[in-house]
Amino acid sequence: MSTPPGYFDALYAGAADPWDLAGRWYEQRKYALTVASLPRRRYRAAFEPGCSVGVLTARLADRCDHLLATDRVPSAVAGAAERTRALPHVEVRRLTIPDEWPDGTFDLVVLSEILYYFDDSALDDVLTRTLDSLEPGGTLVAVHWNHHVAEHRRTGGALAPVLAALPGLRLLTDLRDVDFTLQTFWRRHPDGSAPPSPAAQEGLV
Repeated sequence: MSTPPGYFDALYAGAADPWDLAGRWYEQRKYALTVASLPRRRYRAAFEPGCSVGVLTARLADRCDHLLATDRVPSAVAGAAERTRALPHVEVRRLTIPDEWPDGTFDLVVLSEILYYFDDSALDDVLTRTLDSLEPGGTLVAVHWNHHVAEHRRTGGALAPVLAALPGLRLLTDLRDVDFTLQTFWRRHPDGSAPPSPAAQEGLV
Protein backbone atom coordinates (compact mmCIF):
# COMPACT_ATOMS: atom_id res chain seq x y z
CA MET A 1 0.00 0.00 0.00
CA SER A 2 1.37 3.40 -0.93
CA THR A 3 0.57 5.01 2.39
CA PRO A 4 3.17 3.49 4.77
CA PRO A 5 1.85 0.42 6.63
CA GLY A 6 3.02 1.91 9.91
CA TYR A 7 0.37 4.61 9.57
CA PHE A 8 -2.41 2.02 9.95
CA ASP A 9 -0.62 0.06 12.63
CA ALA A 10 -0.27 3.22 14.71
CA LEU A 11 -3.95 4.10 14.28
CA TYR A 12 -5.15 0.70 15.47
CA ALA A 13 -2.64 0.66 18.30
CA GLY A 14 -4.32 3.78 19.66
CA ALA A 15 -7.95 2.66 19.25
CA ALA A 16 -9.82 -0.50 18.33
CA ASP A 17 -12.00 1.49 15.89
CA PRO A 18 -9.83 4.52 15.01
CA TRP A 19 -12.38 6.15 12.67
CA ASP A 20 -15.36 5.37 14.97
CA LEU A 21 -17.01 3.52 12.12
CA ALA A 22 -19.59 2.01 14.44
CA GLY A 23 -20.59 5.29 16.05
CA ARG A 24 -20.47 8.20 13.62
CA TRP A 25 -23.64 9.27 11.82
CA TYR A 26 -21.48 10.13 8.80
CA GLU A 27 -20.48 6.48 8.54
CA GLN A 28 -23.98 5.13 9.17
CA ARG A 29 -25.45 7.37 6.46
CA LYS A 30 -22.67 6.57 3.98
CA TYR A 31 -22.99 2.83 4.57
CA ALA A 32 -26.77 2.98 4.13
CA LEU A 33 -26.32 4.74 0.79
CA THR A 34 -23.62 2.26 -0.24
CA VAL A 35 -25.86 -0.74 0.36
CA ALA A 36 -28.87 1.02 -1.19
CA SER A 37 -26.86 1.60 -4.38
CA LEU A 38 -26.48 -2.14 -5.04
CA PRO A 39 -28.57 -2.83 -8.15
CA ARG A 40 -29.22 -6.50 -7.40
CA ARG A 41 -31.21 -7.89 -4.53
CA ARG A 42 -28.74 -10.73 -3.92
CA TYR A 43 -25.11 -11.58 -4.71
CA ARG A 44 -23.44 -14.98 -4.89
CA ALA A 45 -19.91 -14.02 -3.85
CA ALA A 46 -18.66 -10.63 -2.66
CA PHE A 47 -15.21 -9.24 -1.85
CA GLU A 48 -14.62 -6.31 0.50
CA PRO A 49 -10.93 -5.46 0.92
CA GLY A 50 -9.98 -2.97 3.61
CA CYS A 51 -12.94 -3.96 5.77
CA SER A 52 -11.50 -2.48 9.00
CA VAL A 53 -13.61 -3.63 11.97
CA GLY A 54 -16.44 -4.94 9.79
CA VAL A 55 -19.21 -2.35 10.22
CA LEU A 56 -19.99 -2.19 6.50
CA THR A 57 -19.28 -5.91 6.26
CA ALA A 58 -22.21 -6.69 8.56
CA ARG A 59 -24.53 -4.63 6.37
CA LEU A 60 -23.30 -6.20 3.14
CA ALA A 61 -23.76 -9.68 4.60
CA ASP A 62 -27.54 -9.31 4.38
CA ARG A 63 -27.27 -9.18 0.59
CA CYS A 64 -24.67 -11.90 -0.04
CA ASP A 65 -24.55 -15.70 -0.05
CA HIS A 66 -20.81 -15.52 0.69
CA LEU A 67 -18.75 -12.47 1.63
CA LEU A 68 -14.96 -12.34 1.91
CA ALA A 69 -13.84 -9.36 3.99
CA THR A 70 -10.13 -8.62 4.43
CA ASP A 71 -7.78 -6.15 6.05
CA ARG A 72 -4.02 -5.89 6.49
CA VAL A 73 -4.12 -4.99 10.22
CA PRO A 74 -4.48 -8.03 12.53
CA SER A 75 -6.51 -6.19 15.17
CA ALA A 76 -8.94 -4.95 12.52
CA VAL A 77 -9.34 -8.50 11.21
CA ALA A 78 -10.04 -9.68 14.76
CA GLY A 79 -12.63 -6.94 15.23
CA ALA A 80 -14.38 -7.74 11.96
CA ALA A 81 -14.39 -11.47 12.77
CA GLU A 82 -15.94 -10.78 16.17
CA ARG A 83 -18.58 -8.48 14.70
CA THR A 84 -19.62 -11.09 12.13
CA ARG A 85 -19.09 -14.29 14.13
CA ALA A 86 -22.82 -15.09 14.05
CA LEU A 87 -22.77 -14.92 10.24
CA PRO A 88 -21.28 -18.19 8.94
CA HIS A 89 -21.37 -17.01 5.32
CA VAL A 90 -18.91 -14.19 6.12
CA GLU A 91 -15.20 -15.04 5.91
CA VAL A 92 -12.71 -12.58 7.40
CA ARG A 93 -9.02 -12.88 6.52
CA ARG A 94 -5.80 -10.94 6.87
CA LEU A 95 -4.71 -9.91 3.39
CA THR A 96 -2.87 -6.95 1.84
CA ILE A 97 -3.91 -5.77 -1.60
CA PRO A 98 -2.82 -5.59 -4.34
CA ASP A 99 0.04 -8.04 -3.70
CA GLU A 100 -2.24 -10.55 -1.99
CA TRP A 101 -5.42 -11.02 -3.98
CA PRO A 102 -7.93 -13.83 -3.39
CA ASP A 103 -8.47 -16.61 -5.89
CA GLY A 104 -11.73 -16.99 -7.73
CA THR A 105 -14.22 -14.48 -9.08
CA PHE A 106 -16.91 -12.32 -7.51
CA ASP A 107 -20.19 -10.80 -8.64
CA LEU A 108 -19.71 -7.94 -6.15
CA VAL A 109 -16.55 -6.02 -5.24
CA VAL A 110 -16.76 -3.16 -2.73
CA LEU A 111 -13.86 -0.68 -2.61
CA SER A 112 -14.89 1.56 0.27
CA GLU A 113 -12.53 4.33 1.40
CA ILE A 114 -9.31 2.61 0.32
CA LEU A 115 -8.33 3.68 -3.19
CA TYR A 116 -6.94 7.06 -2.14
CA TYR A 117 -4.15 5.33 -0.21
CA PHE A 118 -2.50 4.00 -3.41
CA ASP A 119 0.03 5.68 -5.67
CA ASP A 120 -0.41 5.51 -9.45
CA SER A 121 1.27 2.14 -9.94
CA ALA A 122 -0.49 0.42 -7.04
CA LEU A 123 -3.85 1.93 -7.99
CA ASP A 124 -3.50 0.58 -11.53
CA ASP A 125 -2.71 -2.85 -10.07
CA VAL A 126 -5.72 -2.79 -7.73
CA LEU A 127 -8.11 -1.76 -10.50
CA THR A 128 -6.69 -4.33 -12.94
CA ARG A 129 -7.09 -7.10 -10.39
CA THR A 130 -10.59 -5.86 -9.55
CA LEU A 131 -11.68 -6.07 -13.18
CA ASP A 132 -10.03 -9.47 -13.63
CA SER A 133 -11.91 -10.90 -10.67
CA LEU A 134 -15.28 -9.22 -11.30
CA GLU A 135 -17.63 -11.49 -13.20
CA PRO A 136 -19.54 -10.27 -16.27
CA GLY A 137 -22.77 -8.80 -14.98
CA GLY A 138 -21.19 -8.19 -11.59
CA THR A 139 -21.26 -4.99 -9.56
CA LEU A 140 -18.39 -2.73 -8.50
CA VAL A 141 -19.02 -0.16 -5.77
CA ALA A 142 -16.40 2.48 -4.99
CA VAL A 143 -16.61 5.12 -2.24
CA HIS A 144 -14.05 7.84 -1.50
CA TRP A 145 -13.60 10.68 1.02
CA ASN A 146 -13.71 14.04 -0.79
CA HIS A 147 -11.56 16.14 1.53
CA HIS A 148 -7.78 16.51 1.46
CA VAL A 149 -5.84 14.37 3.95
CA ALA A 150 -2.05 14.32 4.17
CA GLU A 151 -1.89 10.51 4.02
CA HIS A 152 -4.21 10.30 0.99
CA ARG A 153 -2.91 10.40 -2.58
CA ARG A 154 -6.22 11.62 -4.07
CA THR A 155 -9.70 12.84 -3.22
CA GLY A 156 -12.96 11.30 -4.32
CA GLY A 157 -13.32 13.91 -7.04
CA ALA A 158 -9.99 12.86 -8.52
CA LEU A 159 -10.72 9.14 -8.33
CA ALA A 160 -14.20 9.23 -9.87
CA PRO A 161 -13.08 9.87 -13.48
CA VAL A 162 -10.38 7.21 -13.17
CA LEU A 163 -12.98 4.55 -12.39
CA ALA A 164 -15.47 5.88 -14.92
CA ALA A 165 -12.84 5.47 -17.66
CA LEU A 166 -12.14 1.81 -16.91
CA PRO A 167 -12.93 -0.45 -19.87
CA GLY A 168 -15.78 -2.87 -19.60
CA LEU A 169 -17.79 -0.98 -16.98
CA ARG A 170 -21.16 0.75 -17.20
CA LEU A 171 -21.86 3.50 -14.67
CA LEU A 172 -25.16 3.13 -12.83
CA THR A 173 -24.88 5.49 -9.85
CA ASP A 174 -22.73 8.59 -9.48
CA LEU A 175 -23.40 10.29 -6.15
CA ARG A 176 -21.35 13.43 -5.46
CA ASP A 177 -21.98 14.15 -1.80
CA VAL A 178 -20.24 17.08 -0.12
CA ASP A 179 -18.15 14.64 1.92
CA PHE A 180 -17.78 11.58 -0.30
CA THR A 181 -18.15 10.24 -3.83
CA LEU A 182 -20.04 6.98 -4.44
CA GLN A 183 -20.11 5.20 -7.77
CA THR A 184 -21.73 1.91 -8.75
CA PHE A 185 -20.85 0.07 -11.96
CA TRP A 186 -21.98 -3.01 -13.88
CA ARG A 187 -19.30 -5.24 -15.43
CA ARG A 188 -20.28 -5.56 -19.08
CA HIS A 189 -20.65 -8.97 -20.72
CA PRO A 190 -18.10 -10.03 -23.39
CA ASP A 191 -20.48 -8.87 -26.14
CA GLY A 192 -20.49 -5.38 -24.62
CA SER A 193 -23.98 -5.58 -23.18
CA ALA A 194 -24.78 -4.67 -19.59
CA PRO A 195 -27.38 -6.20 -17.27
CA PRO A 196 -30.78 -4.52 -17.13
CA SER A 197 -31.34 -1.77 -14.59
CA PRO A 198 -33.26 -2.55 -11.39
CA ALA A 199 -36.40 -1.06 -12.92
CA ALA A 200 -35.94 -3.07 -16.11
CA GLN A 201 -35.40 -6.24 -14.09
CA GLU A 202 -38.93 -5.83 -12.75
CA GLY A 203 -40.51 -4.89 -16.07
CA LEU A 204 -41.04 -1.23 -15.23
CA VAL A 205 -39.26 0.10 -18.32
